[in-house]
Amino acid sequence: MPLILASQSASRRAMLSDAGVPFSAQAAHVDEAAAKASLAHLSPRDLADALAELKALKVSARHPGDLVLGSDSLVALADGTILDKPVSRDDAADHLRRLSGGTHDIWSGVVIAEGQRAVWRHVERARLHVRTLSGEFIEAYLDAEWPAIEGCVGCFRIEGPGVQLFDRIEGSHFTVLGMPLLPVLGYLRDRGLLLR
Repeated sequence: MPLILASQSASRRAMLSDAGVPFSAQAAHVDEAAAKASLAHLSPRDLADALAELKALKVSARHPGDLVLGSDSLVALADGTILDKPVSRDDAADHLRRLSGGTHDIWSGVVIAEGQRAVWRHVERARLHVRTLSGEFIEAYLDAEWPAIEGCVGCFRIEGPGVQLFDRIEGSHFTVLGMPLLPVLGYLRDRGLLLR
């Protein structure tokens, strides 16, 4: 039974590939802005879960005989504000100023669908402590990283210079990258897609 990743995320594709998981990838083509607006009443945890499910079900409708993995991550500030992906360099600089010196959560949800229904789900939180960032650092960081971080929630790639933003990180590295990989691997072993 094939596995389809309902995403074109380079980070999620790399995690599965590096772990030796056989899969194909298809974009879910979900209008995330509209989905987030209609689901705004949900907690950050439940919103990550709902968006992951939406992606999995959308691709599962096209491939009902396959396992489809949908995943979504979001950044929630301490006051509950959810940051979207930056839309411009100025927007990214604003996000970094808001994150500076504070703590935020990354909620990363994954849902596996089969036959157009969710058959498994998992949501994890990572807590990130951002050091106080100088204006000079923010400008130099964006000179080096923009536009590569344009599609990154939180304006960073933890596997690159983005790691310099943090004093401390609590939680799984995979969750920070955008998918709680270890529970996914466990489920795929349970289903026989990976060896036990």
